[in-house]
Amino acid sequence: MPAKVGFVKVITVSSSGVFNIGDVFSMAPYAVSKTFAGGGSFNTGNGIRIHLNKAETYINDKELIDQSFNE
Repeated sequence: MPAKVGFVKVITVSSSGVFNIGDVFSMAPYAVSKTFAGGGSFNTGNGIRIHLNKAETYINDKELIDQSFNE
């Protein structure tokens, strides 16, 4: 069903986001990410104290290519 849309101001759309005005049958945003981090990497806050005596992050990634650019 058609609709009338007034003024639209788009500031930003993320890399995996979808912006649409009007009729649509299917929308499927797609994003892939891989993150490696050691102990205490994602802690946030005020006055956090982290004591890691011997911290190591071992990564065994057998894939040479994670995502093809033809998708």
